[in-house]
Amino acid sequence: MQTVMIGVIIPFLGTTLGAALVFFLKDKLHPLVEKSFLGFAAGVMIAASVWSLILPAMELTSHSLKWFPAAIGFLLGIFFLLALDQFVPHIHLNQEEPEGIHMQLKKTTMLILAVTMHNIPEGMAVGIVFAGMLAEGNAISLSAALSLSVGIAIQNFPEGAVISMPLHSYGMKKKRAFLFGTLSGIVEPIAAIVTILLSQWILPALPYLMAFAAGAMFYVVIEELIPEAQEGSHTNVSTIAAALGFVLMMILDCALG
Repeated sequence: MQTVMIGVIIPFLGTTLGAALVFFLKDKLHPLVEKSFLGFAAGVMIAASVWSLILPAMELTSHSLKWFPAAIGFLLGIFFLLALDQFVPHIHLNQEEPEGIHMQLKKTTMLILAVTMHNIPEGMAVGIVFAGMLAEGNAISLSAALSLSVGIAIQNFPEGAVISMPLHSYGMKKKRAFLFGTLSGIVEPIAAIVTILLSQWILPALPYLMAFAAGAMFYVVIEELIPEAQEGSHTNVSTIAAALGFVLMMILDCALG
């Protein structure tokens, strides 16, 4: 259980470390660093969607149509995030700042809401893989579950920074800006723990839920990470980082799974 708690906390630590950049940097992340993080996280999350979620979901399916729960769950995850985006402000991380302090603060408030809401399905994904690990027969290996947590933590790192640093630039004290950046990620361990506690009721639907988590993560990659990573210059850096992240996650899942 101690390992489970560590795995649940890892993504939250990614957000916290990103928010802590407000104490060390005067401006936003250097474009090369930001694109490297975004690209690497995209590669890790795509690989995790396949090896940590979709393939195990197929292995858990007892009937001959092993693709059916994976396909249905994946599409439901995609459409859930698509619907969520209709109600939550959709703001790209490196948009130009509007003029005026009130508009800036309003935009950052909306960004905090957007990041927080999108962290909920990511927390559920972590909870689902650890529920699968704890299930009878160990449907998911410990290394696969931890790899997914690390991948989401990498993706959360720039999200924490993109909240805390603008807040400080608008006049908020560093400690308070750090607190807001950190709190945007607190919903992840909460969602993960709730999912694990409900695991005895969700185990029959685990293949669907694992594929659902994969679809939600895939949507985040396609809709958020890749567009941000491929905007402006230095796009080759993010492409290489994505390839490295994908290969690393694939190796971890296959070699340690």
